[in-house]
Amino acid sequence: MSLSFEHVTLGQRVLFGTGAAAANLAAEVARLGAGRVMVIASEFETPMARTVAAEIEVALWHHDVVMHVPIETAEKARAAAAGHGIDLLVCVGGGSTTGLAKAIAMTSRLPIIAVPTTYAGSEATNVWGLTEAARKTTGVDDAVLPATVIYDAALTLSLPVDMSVASGLNGMAHCIDSMWGPRADPINAALGAEGIRALSSGLPLIAADPSGTEGREQALYGAYLSAVAFASAGSGLHHKICHVLGGTFNLPHAQTHATVLPYVLAFNAPAAPDAAARIAAAFGTADALTGLQELRKRLDAPRALSDYGFTADGIAEAVAVVLPAVPASNPRPVTAENLTALLTAALTGEDPRVLLDL
Repeated sequence: MSLSFEHVTLGQRVLFGTGAAAANLAAEVARLGAGRVMVIASEFETPMARTVAAEIEVALWHHDVVMHVPIETAEKARAAAAGHGIDLLVCVGGGSTTGLAKAIAMTSRLPIIAVPTTYAGSEATNVWGLTEAARKTTGVDDAVLPATVIYDAALTLSLPVDMSVASGLNGMAHCIDSMWGPRADPINAALGAEGIRALSSGLPLIAADPSGTEGREQALYGAYLSAVAFASAGSGLHHKICHVLGGTFNLPHAQTHATVLPYVLAFNAPAAPDAAARIAAAFGTADALTGLQELRKRLDAPRALSDYGFTADGIAEAVAVVLPAVPASNPRPVTAENLTALLTAALTGEDPRVLLDL
């Protein structure tokens, strides 16, 4: 079969090394010639961020980080950056911290150095997200792609196992959604498959040895690959669902992705046999859903949206908001009826195989 596709590779510098974050950050600040650095870190992450930034001069520390980046939080951070003459943004933390840096960069065009402490993957994409009036809006802008990502597995050691699992499965969702995203192609499918392999290898090691770095290095590597694949392929059904659950119902980001993922996989896999076979091969199992569910069982992964505050009363609204956003490329037609069935199953933690023959 001949190949015909268009692929765009985003330009970004990646520095990977356990215990090397502070030295790598100092070198990057010098390389970029920055004189007024704003470091963004939540109150919880600030002690770690101060260690990472120990070798640079910081003009402004900013700690007001909120999940799903409310527009009010973004505007406050934008004003702070402008008022202090900032010429470089450094974000140390998870997806919400990276998301706030992106919100500033979107309007200021300032460069970002991202130092992730979770496996969210936002640091490797040009996708931004903002929440206003209970609606999360996402978009693509190359100005929000961090110029440099600094990965250091030592910075993830404080991330508890349960959050590591949820965050890692969020990365897994990037990999799987990339198999049938609007711009899916063989290159991002290959990246996604390697991301699945790395995450499915690394996450159990974290669970078995939380104080070790081997599993955390594999998870960071997998999270990076997952994000690169996602940035290329675009946002698929899974992410459209989770953005609504997060933005409209304020469900926690990583846990929501971890919970919804097997239901979207079960829903789409029968209509995408090539993608399903590639996912299964990455897991080393006979079929894709078995691979994911075996991993989730080993990790005691999040299992029901009801555990995070979602109720049956919200399903109709979620369906109404998600449906117009579903990509035309989704391998299986999405209707109000079958989307309601998917969310109902995810609400209660029902076996996702009920969706295979829906």
